[in-house]
Amino acid sequence: MLNKYSRTVTQDPTLPASQAMLYGIGLSEADMKKAQVGIVSTGFDGNPCNMHLNELAHHVKSAVWDNELVGLVFHTIGVSDGISNGTEGMRYSLVSREIIADSIEAVCNAQHYDALIAVVGCDKNMPGALIAMARLNRPAVMVYGGTIASGNWKGRKLNIVSAFEAYGERQAGKISDEDYQGIIRNACPGPGACGGMYTANTMASAIEALGMSLPYSASTPARNSRKTDECRAAGKAIYELLKKDIKPRDILTRKAFENALTVVIALGGSTNAVLHLIAMARTAGVKLTLDDFQHFSDRVPVLADLKPSGKYLMEDVHAVGGLPAVMKYLLDQNFLHGDCLTVTGKTLSENLKNISTPDFDRQDVIRPVNNPVSPQGHIRILYGNLAQEGAVAKISGKEGRKFTGTARVFNSEADFAQGFQQGKIRSGDVVVIRYVGPKGAPGMPEMLKPTSAIVGAGLGSSVALITDGRFSGGTHGFVVGHITPEAADGGNLALVCDGDPIEIDADKRTIQVLISEEELQRRRAIWKKPEPLVTNGVLAKYARQVKSATLGCITDEA
Repeated sequence: MLNKYSRTVTQDPTLPASQAMLYGIGLSEADMKKAQVGIVSTGFDGNPCNMHLNELAHHVKSAVWDNELVGLVFHTIGVSDGISNGTEGMRYSLVSREIIADSIEAVCNAQHYDALIAVVGCDKNMPGALIAMARLNRPAVMVYGGTIASGNWKGRKLNIVSAFEAYGERQAGKISDEDYQGIIRNACPGPGACGGMYTANTMASAIEALGMSLPYSASTPARNSRKTDECRAAGKAIYELLKKDIKPRDILTRKAFENALTVVIALGGSTNAVLHLIAMARTAGVKLTLDDFQHFSDRVPVLADLKPSGKYLMEDVHAVGGLPAVMKYLLDQNFLHGDCLTVTGKTLSENLKNISTPDFDRQDVIRPVNNPVSPQGHIRILYGNLAQEGAVAKISGKEGRKFTGTARVFNSEADFAQGFQQGKIRSGDVVVIRYVGPKGAPGMPEMLKPTSAIVGAGLGSSVALITDGRFSGGTHGFVVGHITPEAADGGNLALVCDGDPIEIDADKRTIQVLISEEELQRRRAIWKKPEPLVTNGVLAKYARQVKSATLGCITDEA
């Protein structure tokens, strides 16, 4: 029995109902003295990322019981970004992160669970679970459901972004209906999260680097037998965390977040990591800002040649040693803090002690520091008269470092889709999609469909896109998101007109509309704040509570 965490609720004679209910679910007298572990699954049938998670949760439950603990499964929601992208439903994606965090906190506190294991798959599941863990601050482990296998059509390796880009290719007349349908039907061949270094794999990698999941969690594919082994190991790990009284805030230190930033940049990860890591850090009481991302992007090279900008998928990282091999190399090159505590009860250095680094003569998925994909990181934090509080750009270098063009303004993603179909987007345009921020949409949807359509139409190198919304990890091209203040708050993005010259400079880290301050003030004087698009329900509550993208879109601070 774990004395520190032996149950007290059932031993209190004033709480007979609690005892009766626990006996009612089948617990024995001996079980009443054991620590209880809540096992939360975000499993649901409607999404490949999550369809197998309930199965994994039951492997975790079995392992928890095998370690003389009581394992009790409960569930929370998930929203499929892939299914909702490009629709009104995408407004619920980022909102779901908060619902997940709130619901896990509510269940664990109401049920008096001593520890938590979260079995998660899609983009918002992971930061939502980590935010809850930081709030609860009791022993916790995250188990990632793993990456999907690649699809195939006529010898072409596919992933979810292939389907979005096929839309642009078909609109441009570049592919046949047969090939379009072939790509759609074969892009997602089974369970697992989207296969590139998109948001799910980015966040899984960041969380493993933070020390909150077991080694290899991020890179093991969903249908690999080692994923079941990980579930078994999670039961042993939570026992040791309880025994040693190691809590999330012991692990989620400033140094741990620096490790996470380093891994995200080295892998060429999603810009969504900026939102989520800031939100997770604030919850854990760690100061993390936009400028920290720029600092690490200046000093950490991109080493992984992964989609969306590169060639490979997460299954290829697994094949060359997995994330621990990448992290061991980064540690050897003095990019990581090896003394950070992890959920194994050991430090990062101890976890990686016997791990081999990638063999650079036999593979090119991961590059050495003397031959990187890019000598600096791909994340650029921009400021200027369009983003006084900051914006986040994802610049791989393939699309250039500077873009000057003419504004083509749309007040919603739907307006853009109509304009695109009508052929209004031309080479040299800076597409502006506004009023899609955290408050404006509300919910800050991803602009994956617009960017994929632009790339698919062959305009990826000649058209830029800027927005107060955000981007999928699958987005590439010359794109700038998270513009703050957002248009709905009266940010200068709301004042841009068709034809305005806009300059984006990744080296100077600026984003400017090239008109006078006097003209901006003239326009501001006649600007009217739009009426809210939603007046009740969860989106309306979110719009009233949410902080700006610069602050991670959190909703639980005054």
